[in-house]
Amino acid sequence: MNDAKYGVLLVNLGTPDAPTTGAVRRYLAQFLSDPRVVDVSPLIWKPILQGAILPFRSPKVAKLYQQIWMDEGSPLLVYSRAQQRAVAQRLPNIPVELGMCYGNPSLNEGVEKLLQQGVENIILLPLYPQYSCSTSAAVFDGVSRIFKDMRTMPSLHFIRSYPTHPLYIKALVTSIEKSFQQYGKPNRLILSFHGIPERFIKTGDIYYDECCLTTEKLKEQLEEKLGYPKEQVMLTFQSRFGREPWLSPYTDKTMEKLGSEGIEHVQVVCPGFSSDCLETLEEINEQNREFFIHGGGKQYEYIPALNDDPEHIDLLEAMIREVCKK
Repeated sequence: MNDAKYGVLLVNLGTPDAPTTGAVRRYLAQFLSDPRVVDVSPLIWKPILQGAILPFRSPKVAKLYQQIWMDEGSPLLVYSRAQQRAVAQRLPNIPVELGMCYGNPSLNEGVEKLLQQGVENIILLPLYPQYSCSTSAAVFDGVSRIFKDMRTMPSLHFIRSYPTHPLYIKALVTSIEKSFQQYGKPNRLILSFHGIPERFIKTGDIYYDECCLTTEKLKEQLEEKLGYPKEQVMLTFQSRFGREPWLSPYTDKTMEKLGSEGIEHVQVVCPGFSSDCLETLEEINEQNREFFIHGGGKQYEYIPALNDDPEHIDLLEAMIREVCKK
């Protein structure tokens, strides 16, 4: 490690400050105004967002957040804070801060805290294992805006993605193995990733390729370590928004189909989510459970995100140390 002081900014997507319509509306307004997320001309999109999307979606989404809200706050923030604390304990000489791309704590707050501690090299670690222009690139954009007006800016080390990092795959296999031990091996293991519009892939986004890389590595390790057949592992995509085609097969449609085809037992893991959040705790663990059971399935388990599991912290620590050694 050179003499320049390093600091780490862990970044996740973000969350409302409270499970209320007002807080959700403020959060969604910021999130859905990012051109990395919705790449429609603001002249067209802003009236639609303000006049139709936010008034309709905000109360609905607030009710969903109320179902999963923890005593300590939003699950995504609670688990992200736990990750921050765990990484900081592993790296006592390196400041570790947390920033959210949307909402609080903001990226600006995280960067400012690092600079106040004399950091000259910022390791920017988006907690997205698979790169997408709508997530990882949005983080880079947000941090770049902070640096834009600085006379002297720190060096930036951007960890773009880690879809096949051995410690990432190892942590996922361990979490899946625990579920198999507790509930038995399912007829199908579903790997559900967050979807993006197909159009993004056609115009150069590598997200789909990186999801496939993670899937193939997981299949290999699950067969080798747990004896679980590759052909019983399925890749699907969740959380689509709007009317244009998104990456498929869709998770919800898959659940309906599997139940009707006589598949009795499924387990679902979401490898693209480093922390449990609305999309895992409500959409996957609740909505998709209903789709599967209603379709004729019998047994359904959701395998939690890696959160602050020690093997996940091993991964984050290792990636940070790899940068510091360069």
